[in-house]
Amino acid sequence: MTDLDPNRTPVLAAGCVLWRRSTPDGALRLCLVHRPKYDDWSHPKGKLKRGEDPLAGAVREVAEETGYTAVPGAELSTVTYMVRGRPKQVRYWAAEAATGGFTPNKEVDRILWLPPEEARKRLTQFRDRELLDELTAALRLG
Repeated sequence: MTDLDPNRTPVLAAGCVLWRRSTPDGALRLCLVHRPKYDDWSHPKGKLKRGEDPLAGAVREVAEETGYTAVPGAELSTVTYMVRGRPKQVRYWAAEAATGGFTPNKEVDRILWLPPEEARKRLTQFRDRELLDELTAALRLG
């Protein structure tokens, strides 16, 4: 977490650590998105629209970036970091993938459904790995 400059209003965003169970073994799989603009792998997330509820924004962003409907669960950490000299604050939720299917778009050109350890290796940012740990802990607890 990065300290916020009290003189700068943060960019507000929201996203989900999206998961599902594979068939037929029921193993946990996490959805990672590849953003060609940054050439990175991350969890689906994006900026909130003016006045948008953060959870609604997180679900919207998952649908826009992955094509899947998210069924939100536990709220995870809020992550704050700097982008071009301005703080960005992203609220995250654990969310199970329901119906849907991916179609490449200008923001996300690929998604992967990976086991947790493979997802950990693929994620570009350390902060995203911490969210992965939170999700797996939340699913173990219940």
